[in-house]
Amino acid sequence: MQGPQYQLSSFAELSTSQLYEILKLRSEVFVVEQDCVYQDMDGLDQSSLHLCQWQDSELLAYTRLLAPGLDFDDACAIGRIITSPKVRRKGYGRPILHESIRICEQRWPSTPIKLHAQTYLLDFYREFGFSTYGDEFLEDGIPHFFMERPIRA
Repeated sequence: MQGPQYQLSSFAELSTSQLYEILKLRSEVFVVEQDCVYQDMDGLDQSSLHLCQWQDSELLAYTRLLAPGLDFDDACAIGRIITSPKVRRKGYGRPILHESIRICEQRWPSTPIKLHAQTYLLDFYREFGFSTYGDEFLEDGIPHFFMERPIRA
C-alpha cells in the first residue's frame, strides 16, 4: 500500500473507472449528503482539469480546475472541492486546495482565482487568501458567496 498520490488530468486522460469514482463521490456528497437535487454534470468537466488525490484506487479528495472564461470571464476557478466522508477531518482538504491554487497560479499566472463558496466554509477559504465579494446567494438551495484570491506577484 502506497501513500496518497495526486493526479492531474484532463477529461480525456481520465479512465472510465476514475471518472466513475469522481462522479460517485460528487453525487455521494453534493446530492445525497447535502440533500440537494441539482445537475452535477454541467458540461464543464470536458474542458476542465481534474485534480484527484488517490490512495491505491480510492478517491480521497478532488477539485475541478477551470481556465479563465469557463466559469468566470476574468479569472480561473476552482470548483467541486470535496473530500471523501471516509477521510473528512483528517487533513486532506487543505493540501488539495493548496495544490489546486499552486496549479492555477502556474497555468494561469495573470488571472485571479475565484470560487463559489458555501457560506459555512468561508473561514476555511479565507485561510488561503480568498475574500468574499457581492452578496450571499442561493446556489441549488444552499447559501453561497463568490470568493476571489488576487493575482500573486
